[in-house]
Amino acid sequence: MSEEMGLFEVMYNSRAMRRLDTREIPQEILIKLIDAANQAPSGSNMQNGRWIIVCDAAKKKVLADLNRKGIEEYIGPAVSRPGSLPHQSEAKRKRMLDAVLWQMEHMHEIPALIIACMEFGQKVDATTMARAGGSIWPGIQNLLLAARALGLGAAPTTLALGDHKAVARVLNLPETMAAFCLIPVGYPLGNFGPVTRKPVDEVMKFDAWS
Repeated sequence: MSEEMGLFEVMYNSRAMRRLDTREIPQEILIKLIDAANQAPSGSNMQNGRWIIVCDAAKKKVLADLNRKGIEEYIGPAVSRPGSLPHQSEAKRKRMLDAVLWQMEHMHEIPALIIACMEFGQKVDATTMARAGGSIWPGIQNLLLAARALGLGAAPTTLALGDHKAVARVLNLPETMAAFCLIPVGYPLGNFGPVTRKPVDEVMKFDAWS
């Protein structure tokens, strides 16, 4: 597919892909994604990231329902949503919301939902998640870049995971583990393209901010 893409080409062309085909992803490709995620650094080299690939239809349905609840609570009813935001034009916001809502309606059909978790070795509480959860995100980025290099679409979300107890039940998580991010993965229905970002001179300074 596109394994020969250079690292920078992958990074600059990894836009969020939410409209995904129902085609099954070979198991060896899914394992390759997790192996890439597992190469990421972690605090004190604890290597306590854990990854669950959900392909079971019943479990996907439960996670899709949790995602729907999270999205509806987050974006609110259509009549009260702003048409644009300071950083997002009305047209761009509509495209993004359309994609989010499309995925909400079809999440149970997406071939693989990857859940990024962490194992803390002790009972998890909100303080533990806030203080020690950062180590999972480099692995998530590795996974997203690997997906793009392999021609797969993906986009991370946390909205499905707000009900920690419900998530723990469906994934059979022990009390020492917590889920941080859900990444739907599949072959894209649309086209890959370059990301749109602020110019680098707007987001960096040397030595001090002012």
